[in-house]
Amino acid sequence: MDEVMKMPAPNLKLLLEPLVEKNPFTTMAKSHGNGHIVSFQEAKKMLPEPVLSEHGGFVEMYWRAWEIAWANLRRPHNDNQFLSPYITAVNRPLVSLWESNFAALYGMYGRRAFNFMGALDNFYAHQQKDGFITKEISTENGADLFLAYTPNATAPNFTAWVEWRYYRATGDNGRLADVFWPLMAYHRWCRRNRTWPNGLYWATGESSNLYNQPRVPDSQYHHRHWTWVDANMQAILNCRVLEQFAIQLEQKELVQELADERAELIRMVNDCLWDEEASFYKDIDAMGRFSKVKSASAYWGLLDKDIIPGKRLAAFIRHLRESWAFKLNHCIPSLSADSEGYNSSTGHGYRGGVWPPLNYIVIIGLNNVGQTTLAHRIAVNHLENMWAVYQHTDTFWENYAPEAAQQGEPAEKDFVGPSGVSPISLLLENVIGVRADWPLRRVTWDRLLDSSQTYGVKNYPFGPDGTFDIVGDSKKVIVTTDVSFTLTIENHGFTIQTAVPSGTSEIDLT
Repeated sequence: MDEVMKMPAPNLKLLLEPLVEKNPFTTMAKSHGNGHIVSFQEAKKMLPEPVLSEHGGFVEMYWRAWEIAWANLRRPHNDNQFLSPYITAVNRPLVSLWESNFAALYGMYGRRAFNFMGALDNFYAHQQKDGFITKEISTENGADLFLAYTPNATAPNFTAWVEWRYYRATGDNGRLADVFWPLMAYHRWCRRNRTWPNGLYWATGESSNLYNQPRVPDSQYHHRHWTWVDANMQAILNCRVLEQFAIQLEQKELVQELADERAELIRMVNDCLWDEEASFYKDIDAMGRFSKVKSASAYWGLLDKDIIPGKRLAAFIRHLRESWAFKLNHCIPSLSADSEGYNSSTGHGYRGGVWPPLNYIVIIGLNNVGQTTLAHRIAVNHLENMWAVYQHTDTFWENYAPEAAQQGEPAEKDFVGPSGVSPISLLLENVIGVRADWPLRRVTWDRLLDSSQTYGVKNYPFGPDGTFDIVGDSKKVIVTTDVSFTLTIENHGFTIQTAVPSGTSEIDLT
């Protein structure tokens, strides 16, 4: 007989998830505010330093984004009982799982100064015995702000992918083993409680974080019995990443469980959610009819390269190259310009607004499927538009207008938080073009930037304790490092691969 847990509501009993017993965060000692946070001036010495003489505005935004992020760091206190220091949601007394995930994606570059992953630990510590994890927690008293089994209680489920990226940057096997259990338990909860009988996933406007997008009629707070494309792409990605975790941890039964679900979801997404006439993946209603709009959230599917069949990939990506769809003055609008409900003047939230977190997902997805040049072009366009707005507002915005260099409406300012992924992560990964993989001891530099001057990055963190500088011009690249690795340089059409020892090395590009 399955174990059950009692809930406050009369006669409501919920299945226990046995994997929660392996979640170490639920029994860790509370911090009670003892986590020290260094000043930003001290932290700056431990952050990567972009070298971009021809793009001084990008560099100014980079440092300003870190500065605002540092101002949003908080220590736990006795009332909220958090495990770890955290980055707070912008202008609200809460922590958000969505915002904490994106903060972790740029925060991993600042890990020598502050543990941004600790914000995720606070959510793992709040996991309920059935596997549920709320999407928001009060910073005043530590209360979950959403209860399980309400349609809007969850956030987009991609935290496992964030943790995997952290592992590839650091090689932290200990953390990987700790976070696997709460993430696997939560994945099972979502599978039990966020799917239709056929196994496909649903969401709502609020739980998808695209609160007012007209993809599903009247759906801000309810699924309307539709199947949601982004929720399914995220579930497939989650299966893939957790499967990699399980392989590392030699959990053979869980490897098979995840592989089976992933294969079936990929089959069903391609059978049911591909609109052949539009060459696009879309939400479907209970009768299998497609949504009338094209949402940029469909491009979550690029993060797992096995989802999109080769015969469909070019047509799917083509929408990002077309001016009547997603290639606007400021790429990428959250809703295509040829969709019903698109708002050209301000973007009006997710009716066309350009959102840095969603841009980051699409751009990293393009990298993942080999579209590095397109990813670079979109990243540069995005930062150029952010810089144009920054020059007359001196800050970053929650979202931006799609057809003019201005903030969106409505849009919160000083939104770092999640908007930090653009001036920090995209600058390092897709404008400068440096990406590192510690378990493989590999660094890749895609030198796509149109620059005649020396550019690169210094003080780049690599692995648990290492750093390197990598700068170069059209003739040579100079690397200074305290750890050895294999370097691959993609330089305007030709590839160089070389072993880089500790010390300083010079690589000829001519």
